[in-house]
Amino acid sequence: MSEFDEAGLIAAAAAYEKALRDDDLAALDLLFAPGARTLRAEGGVAVVGHDEISRFRARRGGAPTRWLRRVHVRWASPTDALTVSETERLDRGRGLQTQLWRRGDDGWRVVAAHVSGAPLTPPLAQVDDAAVWRAGGGPEPLLTGAGTGPLAGVRLAVKDLVAVAGQAVGGGVPRWLEQAPRENASAPVLQTLLDAGAVVAGIAQTDELAFSLMGVNEHYGTPRNTAAPGRVPGGSSSGSAAAVAAGLADLGLGTDTAGSLRVPGSFSALYAWRPTHGVVDASGVLPLAPSFDTVGLLARDAALLADAAGLLLPEELVQRPEALLRSRALLDLADEPTRLAVEAGLTALAVQTGLPVRDLEDDFTAGQAAEWTDAFRTVQAAEAWATDGAFVEANPGALSPSVEARFRAGADLDPGTVARARETVDLTRRRLQTVLRQGFLALPSTATPAPRTDATAAEFEAARGRTLQLSTLASQAGVPALGLPWGRVGELPVGLCLLAPRGADRSLLALLAEVAPPRR
Repeated sequence: MSEFDEAGLIAAAAAYEKALRDDDLAALDLLFAPGARTLRAEGGVAVVGHDEISRFRARRGGAPTRWLRRVHVRWASPTDALTVSETERLDRGRGLQTQLWRRGDDGWRVVAAHVSGAPLTPPLAQVDDAAVWRAGGGPEPLLTGAGTGPLAGVRLAVKDLVAVAGQAVGGGVPRWLEQAPRENASAPVLQTLLDAGAVVAGIAQTDELAFSLMGVNEHYGTPRNTAAPGRVPGGSSSGSAAAVAAGLADLGLGTDTAGSLRVPGSFSALYAWRPTHGVVDASGVLPLAPSFDTVGLLARDAALLADAAGLLLPEELVQRPEALLRSRALLDLADEPTRLAVEAGLTALAVQTGLPVRDLEDDFTAGQAAEWTDAFRTVQAAEAWATDGAFVEANPGALSPSVEARFRAGADLDPGTVARARETVDLTRRRLQTVLRQGFLALPSTATPAPRTDATAAEFEAARGRTLQLSTLASQAGVPALGLPWGRVGELPVGLCLLAPRGADRSLLALLAEVAPPRR
């Protein structure tokens, strides 16, 4: 046993949450320290003594259902730990539980606890402007589906890379839109959701040809981030994220090449799913870098995201991971407030699922992260130029200078440089596959909270560069990734990201179902 028994404390907290959920009074009694000095306070009343706490618990008839979102642990000594748990209730209210745990010969026990509630989450702020929607977004759907099915009435914000029947694909660039034909049919991924009863609320704006992560579009503006006012929403699925965060849509259909779902999920407090590369049909969707492009989802409601994702996936064997894996090196790529917030989210996940948290024995290094990021950017640039270089050449000035520069970075890459970068990508893929045999890997979705909308170009590029070190790991390995919007830096959201082995999308979503309220 290490000096600080983190595993034992998490196991005891997990047992407490299970006993609370099951209203198992005997188990709860065992988890509170015996004696007259044990303390529990709530609602302005302190109950003192183990026996009095037991009588109080028996009278109240069970506790309201809740889900942990962050658990902060502070060690006072190897045998004393303070935990502060932030919770979400079924009615969208929030709560706090502070517990002082002490480890004795019989394990960890609570010696003092305080429970408090918070007001209901305020109504979603409504946003409806051209920076969010390229088409639609009004009271009537732009396109209706089957009318019945598991997604009946679910409103989709469709990223403007995805073919929508009767509409042109604009790609976030006015000149591209001018040249684009109307689509005769919706992309298969969209049609699957429509056939399940969903409707298209509108076509949502995207960063220019999806080659950005911040959510800033020089032509159409920056969609307002209602989850973090004054901050960018994240991109390139920026309009989809803004629409879902503001309640204008229930589900965002977007793409993720280097993090374009996970980054807006982190910045805009949304659940984000990037599928295993190639498992969701990407035909009818504008490509950027085909080796890394995927089509996935954003949602406020975790259960809705899981239901919709399930419709897009083949049947798979669902397996629970053996552990939640923690890379200290990857956590340290984020700034300290973000790292602490993500670790609190990871602890909450461990407590709720009962899965152990294990540090990687053969951890990544900062040098390896820099190397794989450079390799990714080289391959992405080469593929992006192959995909859209002809448009860039034929339409000078159609893109903002920063985006055009990213495309042109791939124009003159020699084949040897690209080949060596692909070898590094392959090494990264094999390394991560080895790691994921041990469990699901947890890491920050982004290196920082969302930058301010008035940040300088250099500040945006710095945030982008640091985040790519985290977000491109899943992209290179082609593995599924799930962003959980549980972290908070002050009031600013940041995401906890889980990576699973290739083809384990349903296993990842099954774990989400363990910690999510029923679909609202």
